[in-house]
Amino acid sequence: MGIFKLYKNTFKNGIHPPENKDITQGLPIRQFPFSPILIIPMSQHIGSPAEIIVREGQEVERGQILAKASSYVSVPIHSPVSGTVRKISMVPTISGNKIEGIQLEAFPYSGQEVAEGKPIRLETATSDEILKGIQDCGIVGLGGAAFPTHVKLKVPDGKTCEYLIINGIECEPYLTTDHRVMLEQAEDIFMGIRYLMKATGAIQTVIGIEANKQDAADHLNKLKPNDIPATIQVVPVKYPQGSEKMLITAVLGKEVPSGGLPIDVNVVTVNVATTAEIGRLLPHGRGIQERVITIAGPAIKKPGNYLIPVGTPLRFVLDYVGIQDDIAEVYMGGPMMGVSVSNLDISITKGTSGILVFGNKDVKKEEKVYPCIKCGACVDACPISLNPSKLGILAKFESYDRMVENFNLMDCFECGSCSYVCPSHIPLVQYFRLSKARYKRRKSLKQNLNNA
Repeated sequence: MGIFKLYKNTFKNGIHPPENKDITQGLPIRQFPFSPILIIPMSQHIGSPAEIIVREGQEVERGQILAKASSYVSVPIHSPVSGTVRKISMVPTISGNKIEGIQLEAFPYSGQEVAEGKPIRLETATSDEILKGIQDCGIVGLGGAAFPTHVKLKVPDGKTCEYLIINGIECEPYLTTDHRVMLEQAEDIFMGIRYLMKATGAIQTVIGIEANKQDAADHLNKLKPNDIPATIQVVPVKYPQGSEKMLITAVLGKEVPSGGLPIDVNVVTVNVATTAEIGRLLPHGRGIQERVITIAGPAIKKPGNYLIPVGTPLRFVLDYVGIQDDIAEVYMGGPMMGVSVSNLDISITKGTSGILVFGNKDVKKEEKVYPCIKCGACVDACPISLNPSKLGILAKFESYDRMVENFNLMDCFECGSCSYVCPSHIPLVQYFRLSKARYKRRKSLKQNLNNA
């Protein structure tokens, strides 16, 4: 059996928002019904959009490739249903932009069996073959970032991976997807770890779990195979413990340098649901066509953890689970780092970890924003020891270069802790998100002018 610890270390600062996980954490994963029509955007991950290889009117099988990877930082998209390509057109996305997408009409009487692909055999596959298999299966980070997993796992020349950290923290309020995956898909998780250790060359695995998921820690510890060198470390409940840099500090005592990556301290981190998908899909060479999503919030009639086909329209999801109040706010993801939805015509993507719905009585009226009183609450909350107060002032003056060069703006991962604690209700994280985007745009324009 693996070593099992209650690990008391954690990162500095952080906050403790209400968890609100009690309703869904005990609900098993349930299969969601297939929508008659599915809308599949070609950009479902960081990097280049997938390139469509089917045509209108073509019949496709569930699991068949609809769009191929268009570059190294890209993954293919597989059909979530057996059906017909009804239309190829521009489709709405959560960002508010429209991108190329496929409208599928599901066969109404199909058993929806999944097409088999080319299995990746753990015993004989090389590291590069495993990485290629992960790409071919369309796997991206399922914790919310949706970064192509094969790219994240590639250890650069001159670097080594000593530790593989499996991230089972799930610190966002309401979300219980990872919790249920750990309780229900332990075998897939451990198979995924085998693939990941071989792909990265890691010699030790650490599974990090927050103390509010003790049942999951006990379950994994009980089922851990003897051939996997792994420890399970239970860490204190604190937000944003699930950020990879915070988790590395908590379980290993290592600090990723400013502007650096986990591999700079010989670590690779992977979300636990992503790990389970690797263990589930690679032995069969199947593509990812569905994912587990927590549907919760005070306005939801049937909250739960559902296995939902990618491309399922949000309206279809909400109609099925039922709404018991006028909708005031819908989030995809968690309430801290998720995105507020303004268009219910968008669809589920690989990166959708949660759907939260709040009614009119659940949403506070917009708070009046007051000037900064220099109380320091945001500084005490910031998990990476930035100075949000100073950064907020510089953002007002559009001093983006100073924010980046003197105050490490680009290290901010937009956890929202500063905004959460601000007594003046200053939307600091929104300031920083906008400032980073404008800084990148200005930098790009300067480079283009210099190259002209």
